[in-house]
Amino acid sequence: MTTSATTASDSSLAPAFSAALRRLYFIRFAFAVVWAGLLFVTSTTAGALLTVLLVVYPLFDAAAVLWQLRSPHRAPGPRAAEWVNVVVSAIVAVALGVASTMSITAALGVWGAWAVGSGIPQLVAAVRQRRAGGQVPQILSGGISVLAGASFLAQALQGNGSIVGVAGYATLGGIFFLVSAIRLSIVLRKKAA
Repeated sequence: MTTSATTASDSSLAPAFSAALRRLYFIRFAFAVVWAGLLFVTSTTAGALLTVLLVVYPLFDAAAVLWQLRSPHRAPGPRAAEWVNVVVSAIVAVALGVASTMSITAALGVWGAWAVGSGIPQLVAAVRQRRAGGQVPQILSGGISVLAGASFLAQALQGNGSIVGVAGYATLGGIFFLVSAIRLSIVLRKKAA
């Protein structure tokens, strides 16, 4: 009985949550593309603008995941992976603020550690939310985040001072959000028909 009650609850919440996720993913795509363009333009110069850009990205990520956690349309279930993502992103925002005032290489190292640390919970959360639809790109994004983060860490350890690769990383992440949003649109149309 408990299983069927949960299933009924999940089915009534799924379309509303899927629609909310679709909107969130479109917003995350737009933010990532604009942010990446700004970073690309300012990536060679350390300074206040670069620091602000580097701090804003993980704060936006934390806010988006927090919104997702607090959505009234979300089906019940484990949320530990998302809470880890929120906490880690907030800590990283502070760490990036400090590191970017020291050197671009230090900021790249922090970003790499964050990409690994946030990629794992993203992967776990997407696997758990796969019933909502459109999660395959998020699963891929989490896996790629781990690999890209390891690459950024390796570059930082070798003393590479270029953070421009992070703009490409953010753009790719934005594209994954766009694909997820489009996929959710298709799923919602099929459910409505």
